[in-house]
Amino acid sequence: MSRKAPENWQIGGFGLYVHWPFCEAKCPYCDFNSHVVKGIDQARWARALAEEIRRAGAESQGRVLSSIFFGGGTPSLMAPETVAAVIKAARDCWTFANDVEITLEANPRSVEAGRFEGYARAGVNRVSLGVQSLRAEDLKRLGRLHDVDEARAAFGVARSVFDRVSFDLIYARQNQTLEDWRAELSEALEMAVDHMSLYQLTVEEGTAFWDRARAGGLRGLPEEDLAADMFELTQELCQAAGYEAYEVSNHARPGAQSRHNLVYWHYGDWVGVGPGAHGRIGSGATRQSTVAWSAPGKWLEQAEAGSGLESRDLLSLEDQAGEYLMMGLRLTEGLDVERLRALDYGIAPDAAIRDLQGLGLVEQNGPMLRATGQGRLVLNSVIAALLP
Repeated sequence: MSRKAPENWQIGGFGLYVHWPFCEAKCPYCDFNSHVVKGIDQARWARALAEEIRRAGAESQGRVLSSIFFGGGTPSLMAPETVAAVIKAARDCWTFANDVEITLEANPRSVEAGRFEGYARAGVNRVSLGVQSLRAEDLKRLGRLHDVDEARAAFGVARSVFDRVSFDLIYARQNQTLEDWRAELSEALEMAVDHMSLYQLTVEEGTAFWDRARAGGLRGLPEEDLAADMFELTQELCQAAGYEAYEVSNHARPGAQSRHNLVYWHYGDWVGVGPGAHGRIGSGATRQSTVAWSAPGKWLEQAEAGSGLESRDLLSLEDQAGEYLMMGLRLTEGLDVERLRALDYGIAPDAAIRDLQGLGLVEQNGPMLRATGQGRLVLNSVIAALLP
């Protein structure tokens, strides 16, 4: 008797993403779905988010939830009671893993840090702080409302409340030298608990930085070679401090990887609720992509009327394979080629793999295919070479 193949969620995990779209101010580099508004009816939003979770739960019964992630926007503008209502709705729908990870993104503003104990009581057990820089002038350029002292103070409060605390930094900023980044990252590593997300500044279309760059007003960004040097220095310093680069931009001590992000990169299943949230949910070879309405007002009206989803589309096996390829190669461990083939990958990648191996950009150990250090510098090109 043949054994039933495991489901995607059993291989890659099952998570819940909750998007809170509101911010105090729109950062000039941000292309996320975030909005500045004057007043928020927290109770109304809590009811709508909880109802969306219950609808999703009715379609995905019997699953074990490994993570919840409150992203945004600025989730630390949520009332602790709103967070508690969302977590309760999730617990009513699914069995929580014994080590369930519940992360909330927060800005290091003192008013938000004051809510940390309330979030912990609601069930949050991990915080990710959007520090972005430890340099006052760069915080102003990035449009952040906090200063360096406030960031350090908020980090201290977070550490006193939560065992697991991560924070983000952006590098390859205007007029930043390699030695500037070495000094700043060294300071960050002295602060860090167990996890850091370190992103190169990218100028995305639709942002204020994009408009400024097109008008010639965003001067001093590093050339490609300097940005690559900064990436390599990041890997070197983090590795020496015991922070493994388990993904292109994410570094953690052993066992402290973000379990929620691993659901994405291992191509598990996840439910997405809130304005603009994306989800991937399926059974067997059938997998659906869900996208919620992005405008907060529209989403709220639709969620209250019966569903906040704007679209729900079936993904072809080729689309699934392409997504798994793009997600999995971001991980240092790489992806499982046998799982890729099981998705009826459109074009057998063997020849492309051999070509990339000859260039020293990928390596294969058994079923696992991973980008080398050199390959990670040109990861988009590596992925493009393997796509059908």
